Amino acid sequence: MTVALWSQSITGANPAHIGANAPTVKPRPAFAQTDLVALSRYFSLLMMRNITSDGYVIEDPTSPGVFSAPGCVIAAPSYPANTPGVDQDYVFNWVRDGAITAIEIALAGLLPVPGGVLPSLVDYVNFAALCQANAKNSDTVTLGHACFTITGEVRPWSEQNDGPAIQSIAILTLFDQLDGATQTIAKQLVQANLAYLLEVYQNKTTNLWEEYEGYSFFARAVQLRFFREISTNTIGIAVPAGVADAISWLESQLATHWNGQLYVSILNAAEQAGYDANIDIVSSVCYGGIEPTDTKLLATAAILRRQWADPSSSNYYPVNGADAANGLGPLLGRYPGDHYDGDVAAPVAGGHPWALCAANFAEFQYRLANAIDSSGAIPLDQFSEPFFAELGLGASSSAADASAALRASSDAMLRAIVYHSDHYELSEQFDGTVGYEKSVRNLTWSYASFLSAVRARAATPAAKSKPRNSRGPKS
Repeated sequence: MTVALWSQSITGANPAHIGANAPTVKPRPAFAQTDLVALSRYFSLLMMRNITSDGYVIEDPTSPGVFSAPGCVIAAPSYPANTPGVDQDYVFNWVRDGAITAIEIALAGLLPVPGGVLPSLVDYVNFAALCQANAKNSDTVTLGHACFTITGEVRPWSEQNDGPAIQSIAILTLFDQLDGATQTIAKQLVQANLAYLLEVYQNKTTNLWEEYEGYSFFARAVQLRFFREISTNTIGIAVPAGVADAISWLESQLATHWNGQLYVSILNAAEQAGYDANIDIVSSVCYGGIEPTDTKLLATAAILRRQWADPSSSNYYPVNGADAANGLGPLLGRYPGDHYDGDVAAPVAGGHPWALCAANFAEFQYRLANAIDSSGAIPLDQFSEPFFAELGLGASSSAADASAALRASSDAMLRAIVYHSDHYELSEQFDGTVGYEKSVRNLTWSYASFLSAVRARAATPAAKSKPRNSRGPKS
């Protein structure tokens, strides 16, 4: 946990017996004093440690003598040999994680070199092109292949068709921070992804959590955002006629995920019991084309929060009770039937909260607050009433009341992440009972999700983030 320490002096302490006579040291949580915007800049630096370059080269932990290519975004620097008690190896490049990270680099306001170029983004695009070329040359994978080695080689893994979409969204966002030669490569990347997605967007795909193949709400939402943004791009990519049809089809299909109570995470998949409510629905607001004002989304969000924050819920995380007493939280997990412990192969019923899940929920609420500020109206109906009621809001509440409540709720979630961090370093998960960090250390996506949430927190209705090379409505 992140703490500020204070000591109580003991006079007459014998230096020869310092262990027995040392000052009493008590931890005092410093979460309330933390400036979230200032901390996000520090998190940006921690995130950058997981991105290779010519100057920062890593060795493959399972292949001595094999070194990283520049621009590889590793999921985390954690692998069994250097993380006792954790049997997961995350020293690989996941397309989705890399794209989410690249978006945060592009929007972080980092100082470019002369000419307005950001070298880390140049490296990212060239590494992405290397991975795409290796996927094209493979007889066993598609352009939706999800995971590559630190040298850009295909790693045996699943095909996940949100990856090409979010990678292309990232490139549209960062395009004007590239040099001319890299812009040419970037356009080729996007064009290849566009052609591929127009062929497969109606197909099943492996879902966000890499567990089932079916019709994924998250994948469809990210594809929808990409098709909308490419349809108004200003980087010179011709828009095929099929894009408009894809947008209409995905909009209609996303609506079919509503089951009367919530949006279902994945359709036509033999998933385990307890896969909904799934946090990937809310993550679709952060990374996909779903509006935070969608009242059926708000109905889903109410269930998501309640299943981990309500003490009467069978999926309740005890840590949220202790945090609530301090005005923090709640921390959220992936889905109620989760069994992934993150440390060892043995399943743990209910799983644990994840930093990125809590940060994504906080971002969704910030975005909703921004939308309410912009419209002056609360999207309140029979579907969204439970969501707003949990925040003490109802028909008599003003837009200003709703915005303030949403922002305060999101701040409490981000401060819980800060409180449970290990000296501000973020792992993948927190223990659901005691709150200490667990699973792989320094997860890149944990930092990126916090940064994204803080950007949404700082946004005003007139200054919402938009893709740098798109004129379409914000997704």
